[in-house]
Amino acid sequence: MRNQALKGVYAVVLVAGIAYAFIELRGPGGIGALLQRRALVTQYEAENQKLNQELQHRQDRIQRLEQNPTEQEFEIRRRLKLAKPGEKIFIIEPGSKK
Repeated sequence: MRNQALKGVYAVVLVAGIAYAFIELRGPGGIGALLQRRALVTQYEAENQKLNQELQHRQDRIQRLEQNPTEQEFEIRRRLKLAKPGEKIFIIEPGSKK
C-alpha cells in the first residue's frame, strides 16, 4: 500500500513538473521571447558590422587625407568652394532640371 502511494505521489509531481515546464515555455519569457531576442541579436550584429565597415572607411579616408597633399587640397577646395585662377566651378542644386 505504501509503495502504491509513493508511486502516486511521484506521478503527481511528474505531471505537475511537466505542466509547469509547458506553461513557462509557452509564457511571455519562453520560447517566443527567446526567438525574438535571437532575431534582435542578429539584427544588432548586422548593424554593428555595417557601422564597423563605415568606421573603417572613414579611418581609411582620414589616413589618405593625412598622407596625400593633393587629396587634402581637393577636399579643402570642395568644402570651401574655392577655385584656382582660370577655373570654372559649376554648382548644381539637387532637384533642378536644366
